[in-house]
Amino acid sequence: MSRIISTLFLALVASTAAAATAAKPALVVTTLDGSSFDLAKQSGKWVIVNYWATWCSPCLKELPDISAYVTAHKDKVAAIGLDFEDSDKADVEKFLKTHVLSYPVAQVDIDNPPKDFDTPKGLPNTYIIAPDGHVAKAFMGPITTKDLDTVIGG
Repeated sequence: MSRIISTLFLALVASTAAAATAAKPALVVTTLDGSSFDLAKQSGKWVIVNYWATWCSPCLKELPDISAYVTAHKDKVAAIGLDFEDSDKADVEKFLKTHVLSYPVAQVDIDNPPKDFDTPKGLPNTYIIAPDGHVAKAFMGPITTKDLDTVIGG
């Protein structure tokens, strides 16, 4: 039942949001381990900004691919996972013990999402940020290694 309520709430938030993704978005978040992730400090690397949720089946399908891609290209690719749901930190941490990722995750307040990105209209929602900081490509729905290679250039 809580998944249905969360889904309906996300749909309501998405329908009332009017923000547009900035050409060169800023993003500073505190990750689950208490570290800070600052998109601006990733200059020179491609960055995958991935909105997802623990209850989202397509998200669960793409998370291992994103993680493997980041690991295989760690010299030129970074990522940040943005958990976009109303859940307890402990629940997300428990989830990540069975779905281990090679990149940091931060919880995003669905009532106050990052200002420089569109509020997700569905999940997963992924932005590929180019080394100069501009949005190279935005994806609605799951992405694949092929999608990442097409944008980033393998």
